Amino acid sequence: MEEIINAINVDYSYGNGEYQGTELALDNISLKINKGEFVCILGHNGSGKSTLAKHFNALLLPSGGTVFVKHMDTNEANYRWDIRQTVGMVFQNPDNQIVATIVEEDVAFGPENLGLSPAEIRERVDHALKVVGMYEYRKHAPHLLSGGQKQRVAIAGVIAMKPECIVLDEPTAMLDPVGRKEVINTIKKLNREEGITVVLITHYMDEAVQSDRVVVMEKGKIYMEGSPREIFSQVEKLKKVGLDVPQVTELVHELSKQGINIRQDILTVDECVEELAHLLDNK
Repeated sequence: MEEIINAINVDYSYGNGEYQGTELALDNISLKINKGEFVCILGHNGSGKSTLAKHFNALLLPSGGTVFVKHMDTNEANYRWDIRQTVGMVFQNPDNQIVATIVEEDVAFGPENLGLSPAEIRERVDHALKVVGMYEYRKHAPHLLSGGQKQRVAIAGVIAMKPECIVLDEPTAMLDPVGRKEVINTIKKLNREEGITVVLITHYMDEAVQSDRVVVMEKGKIYMEGSPREIFSQVEKLKKVGLDVPQVTELVHELSKQGINIRQDILTVDECVEELAHLLDNK
């Protein structure tokens, strides 16, 4: 498969503040992200997941090792512009990314800085707002929107730049359940329908369930990697590093401990109901 991002033996040390001396924020990380993938990176606070995310579009540069974005070395200054057009970033607080007083003007900010024609800018803005379901709000003031709506506008601003990959660093952390659902549905749509490669940094297990691949980080290292089913079936291993599992997976784990012979790789309520019905039918 064609790779978008390839991190090879990456180390990173902040050199002050939280990470001092020999402790590394990233410790010998090697990870490939392929074109069209939806990859979720999990870990508790301080595990290194956000630090890694910022290496994917050269916001941070490795202290050791190399990060390639479409075979462009992030350490090479002359590639930075192309790298940041290839990989867009969405952060936790949408207010930090919204720069204009009208939604459509905010989404147009990036394309305008690319020097595109007014017609191309109009087309990109309208497309981006439709993709995230915010077209009807194009004349609204961003500060009057809900948190989920603001985050969708921030995502539209990145989409309008036409990146091949979007890295989202805990985009739902500040949102209520409704806003979280809006944003996750938008992310899934970008990946499934628009073909955009997605890297989602989160600590919500139910968001990770919907990805193609899960990477779990702990103390700056990759602790586990695999499909959601492979990762979440290892309940005790996840709990050892302070992470929860989806509620349904927790239920299945507890039933298994009580001697019920039930599959350990169940991820959704529907799968759980189906499996329990199957077990009752076979009694």
